Amino acid sequence: MQPTLLVPERATPADLAACRQMIRTGSRSFYLASMLLPDRIRSGAYALYGFCRLSDDLVDVDGRGLAAIAHLQMRLDKVFAGAPADLAIDRALADSVERFAIPRAPFDALLEGLAWDAQARQVETQSDLHAYAARVASAVGAMMAALMGARDPHLVARACDLGAAMQMTNIARDVGEDARAGRLYLPRDWMRAAGLDPDAWLAAPRFCPELAQVVQRLLTTADALYARADAGIAGLGGAYRPAIRAARRLYAAIGDEVARQGYDSVSRRAVTPAWRKAALALQAMAPQRGADLTAPALPETQFLVDALCAAPSPRRPGDARGAAWVLMLFATLENRPRRLA
Repeated sequence: MQPTLLVPERATPADLAACRQMIRTGSRSFYLASMLLPDRIRSGAYALYGFCRLSDDLVDVDGRGLAAIAHLQMRLDKVFAGAPADLAIDRALADSVERFAIPRAPFDALLEGLAWDAQARQVETQSDLHAYAARVASAVGAMMAALMGARDPHLVARACDLGAAMQMTNIARDVGEDARAGRLYLPRDWMRAAGLDPDAWLAAPRFCPELAQVVQRLLTTADALYARADAGIAGLGGAYRPAIRAARRLYAAIGDEVARQGYDSVSRRAVTPAWRKAALALQAMAPQRGADLTAPALPETQFLVDALCAAPSPRRPGDARGAAWVLMLFATLENRPRRLA
């Protein structure tokens, strides 16, 4: 028998309801996915989602930038000291951090990624791209894996691979939208190698064969990471494999649509047709093997794997590997703004 959810010591039912409402209004997919989770962990998932959503809203949507990040860091200080601010999200997050032994590193990584955006930090190389994805996407997966008690380094590494792959898919899909907002996430050295001047292109974004080469290269890199993640999916419990495999295929299908459009994500936005989504969901029932489960983590995500594996295990039994991936996938898909996975 699985243990029931511990009653929060700080968070009230109203606090948890507020976090739950953020998910219902902000991410329908993640909210529906959360219904598959055991009661004992669902409230913790809502609290983590609430903090990530709040961080995005304060820094990016409200445009408060570095001032908002400093404010959020102060609130995290109080959460991890066991004395959260008198706010619903903070009380709920403090309960989850304590109950599930969630380390702080992924939260700090997320805020660092948001700071990079606020500072308009440039993505010069592929390593820069991986480092950015580690913070704005893989960090969210690490938080959710920690919530589920996942401490196996190979599974955590594959979850980080998946987050990075999804982030690259988002970037490939949103090249035009990002450029029109003055943002460029394609590695600049890739653009120069293809014959494009990054700054000149950003000043007047347009689709051209040279840009198609860069977007194709990005999606090829994402596909390699999806293949690595498949090994982790294959290692999950049977009850969870179809759902995770479907989510992975549905998201990778966005990249397939970009490719079908000739890698033009400047003048159009890739959308996966409903019939193809249905077909992919059916295909997800079939077994699929990936690359080596024990492949080393990306150097840029190793710090997340190390932090998670060094943290103490939560004081509760149960195999949470499958549920961790459910949360990670849907949180990464829907929890972040458009430009983040």
